[in-house]
Amino acid sequence: MISNFFSVTFYNPLYNGLVFIINHTPGADLGVAVIVFTCIVKFVLIPLSKSSVVTQLKMKALEPELSKIKEQYANNKEEQARKMFEFYKVNKLNPFSGIVLLLIQLPIILSLASIFYTSGLPNINANILYSFIPNPQTVNTFFLGLLDITKKNIWLSIIVGVTQFIQIRYSVPAYKSTGKTGKQEDFAKSMNVQMRYTMPAIVFLISFSLTSAISLYWITSNIFAIAQEVYFRKTVKKDLEEKGI
Repeated sequence: MISNFFSVTFYNPLYNGLVFIINHTPGADLGVAVIVFTCIVKFVLIPLSKSSVVTQLKMKALEPELSKIKEQYANNKEEQARKMFEFYKVNKLNPFSGIVLLLIQLPIILSLASIFYTSGLPNINANILYSFIPNPQTVNTFFLGLLDITKKNIWLSIIVGVTQFIQIRYSVPAYKSTGKTGKQEDFAKSMNVQMRYTMPAIVFLISFSLTSAISLYWITSNIFAIAQEVYFRKTVKKDLEEKGI
């Protein structure tokens, strides 16, 4: 049942969307189709992405107030949670917006990986196609005539790692010590370092274990996210300053 839900909700629509783009891509270039496909997905997710950036900036601006609540109710976790929930509600904050964005993108990446491993691209599975999606006569797997994206490529994987590192540097600020000591402080510092340095390395390894098509998706997604982050932070920060936040 879960497999059927995944297919109907994610796999089949994405497969048909990719085939539709291939049909309208000059030379039926699969690499170009993947880039266009990625940009469309990122445009659809813009509202969630902006919400995540707004939350990050507002939480950073309101951090002193949030710290006071944590200190005031340090010995009463239940009351602390209730006060923090009220704080989020009053300030219209969704601390889980970033997680929601990640959870939505995960099945997209899994679907795309599955498309290249189980559906047999460049061969088209006509059984999956919707009635209004024509079956392309040919699919060119050589991106711009240079790179077969159905195979692994170390250089694309390196670019994935580098762009992921840059994207994380924008989205995850460097850790700033509060001057306190203890397990909580050490854990926060460790998590920040792992996110900023270990995550890009993990992403590189995952990318290299998959086809270049996934690397191309990841690179495009990261570059789009970096540009989006820079733009949103500039405009959202200005809006927050005008509102006195």
